[in-house]
Amino acid sequence: MHNFNLLRSKKQNKAKTTVLSMKLPAHCFLASTLKSLVRLTVLLLVVSSNKTKGAVKLPPNISVPAVLVFGDSIMDTGNNNNNLITSARSNFPPYGQDFKGGIPTGRFCNGKVPSDILVEELGIKEFLPAYLDPNLELNELPTGVCFASGGSGYDPLTSQTATAIPLSGQLDMFKEYIVKLKGHVGEDRTNFILANGLFFVVLGSNDISNTYFLTHLRELQYDVPTYSDFMLNSASNFFEEIYQLGARRIAVVSAPPVGCVPFHRTLSGGIARKCVQKYNDAVLLFNDKLSKKINSLNQKLPNSRIVYFDVYNPLLDVTVNHQKYGYKVGDRGCCGTGNLEVALTCNHLDATCSNVLDYVFWDGFHPSESVYKQLVPPLLQKYIHRFA
Repeated sequence: MHNFNLLRSKKQNKAKTTVLSMKLPAHCFLASTLKSLVRLTVLLLVVSSNKTKGAVKLPPNISVPAVLVFGDSIMDTGNNNNNLITSARSNFPPYGQDFKGGIPTGRFCNGKVPSDILVEELGIKEFLPAYLDPNLELNELPTGVCFASGGSGYDPLTSQTATAIPLSGQLDMFKEYIVKLKGHVGEDRTNFILANGLFFVVLGSNDISNTYFLTHLRELQYDVPTYSDFMLNSASNFFEEIYQLGARRIAVVSAPPVGCVPFHRTLSGGIARKCVQKYNDAVLLFNDKLSKKINSLNQKLPNSRIVYFDVYNPLLDVTVNHQKYGYKVGDRGCCGTGNLEVALTCNHLDATCSNVLDYVFWDGFHPSESVYKQLVPPLLQKYIHRFA
């Protein structure tokens, strides 16, 4: 009996506590609500912190949910980092000295590369991650990734020689990306991202400068006009392949004036280290054919918006008339002597210039972050309306 009364007493006390807790909560409920609001606010801040304030003015009928990049070392944000058999790597100092945290990430630059500046200008996010980054999170996929690989080209031999990821390999990564994206956001949202995202293709410089002129590997088989046709055929096939996979807005960036990079000026520019005109002439021929081919593809592929971006002329102007843009040195890079150093030969054993902002080029091949920041935003603004 005593045990029964004790048990009943405990139940009554528990009931009282329950009743009290039900009656109490004006302030308890308020505290709980505030906690929920704080959690929600923090979550929203985390989500919004991944976005940036875009500087480019988009036409009223255009939204850009994602940026997807194919290309070479100009665009690579770290896909070659774990490829130990390629010399086309830059995940070591002094690369990245002006990147966030001063960390070398595999970007062939002192800081950001065009892939990053594009997503920043569009207000999507601060950096474009490499697809092969082992720390890549699923929530990055809907806003875009980078498939570019330093050393690659339109010509399969270019990528093979550099042990880079060829266009076929970058295409395979894109196919895998689509499967992952569908699993993450569903098929309808995936189709929307592919149809409305911006695809950038930046290739051609390694083909002409390395595979044709530097190593002479293709010079034995082709003259310049036929080699440019060979490149063009590969490029055109690739554009059609990504179109068939859902891409509609495709920005094809021209090949740059490779004859004016410090590396080629040193090797082939004579005592005065002038721009190598025959290299630039080959680039101009290819770019002219590329531009015309894009016009015909737009007629052929329904609802396609393939846009030719001329980077040749703006970069040539910055290089040749560098003082007009506030630079002191246009024919040498900031890394080492500035004459030849690039990738593995631009390393921690090399001294760097005292002020990279004085230099058009960071190393023997690649412009500095400052030049990219001058060139990319106006180029994007110039051509963005053509994707409408």
